[in-house]
Amino acid sequence: MKIELADLEAFVAVARAGGFREAARAANSSASGLSEAVRRLEARLGVRLLHRTTRSVVPTEAGHGLLARLTPALSEIELALDVVNGFRDTVSGTLRLNVPISAARLVLPSIVPRFLARYPDVRMEVIADESFVDVLAAGCDAGIRYEERLEQDMIAVPIGPRIQRVATAASPDYLARHGTPQHPHELAPGACMRARFASGARIDWEFQRDGEIITIEPKGQLLVQVGGALDLAIDAVVQGLGVIYLYEDWLAPYFANGKLQPVLEPWWLQFSGPYLYYSGRKLMPTPLRAFVDFIREDASTSRMDGLCHTSEK
Repeated sequence: MKIELADLEAFVAVARAGGFREAARAANSSASGLSEAVRRLEARLGVRLLHRTTRSVVPTEAGHGLLARLTPALSEIELALDVVNGFRDTVSGTLRLNVPISAARLVLPSIVPRFLARYPDVRMEVIADESFVDVLAAGCDAGIRYEERLEQDMIAVPIGPRIQRVATAASPDYLARHGTPQHPHELAPGACMRARFASGARIDWEFQRDGEIITIEPKGQLLVQVGGALDLAIDAVVQGLGVIYLYEDWLAPYFANGKLQPVLEPWWLQFSGPYLYYSGRKLMPTPLRAFVDFIREDASTSRMDGLCHTSEK
């Protein structure tokens, strides 16, 4: 039985994207070409691999099994071909990253444009996902996560700011009507924006000051899922609905334009910044190696700048 590698790659692309059009856009190909490739593969194997409806395309049980085995196999093929890159004068290939939405919004914008400008032959695919996934099984080269959520047997490299804070904020109108809390226990229970992860786990509000830790379970009217819906929560707070608990860097533009004001800043929780992590058990793809070197260079430059500023004082 002769199976074309391109047909296998087409099946994986469609299964990951959840549709032929979505996969075609990501692969810069045609939906009809991908559909024909999958039909050809199913005919050769004698089994249906994808359930197709007008709304979605999902793998069958056989498709799930094939996808689970193909993903690492195709990654190994890419790595084998990537050895050739070592003999090129320029770095090329595709770098796939799985990152939380906060990293896509707050960490990567200051890094990715400069990296791609330096390496114009590199293509980057960024998947923003709040669930904790196996980056290799998901077909990604690396991921970004915070320290407490790193997978075992992974190499971790600091990326982005090393210290971050979670801020609480409200609109000037809300604070004028309800007063400014001086202690976490003074937060009105019904005015706290609630959020939860895709898993359903809800996010409690944690505060810390002088060794005292206080955890509050928010009970406001609005509940959003972490991700794009956070913008809805911010808009609601800007319009005076209540108080929000979110990354300081995410809220910084609203502090700058005066639409929001910091609340309980002495109590804001401080935590260590994110890490780029990747498997130490296989050869590193050339684009990933270049990216790791780039962020290490960035970190080294930042440290040197800090030392220079310190010495000037």
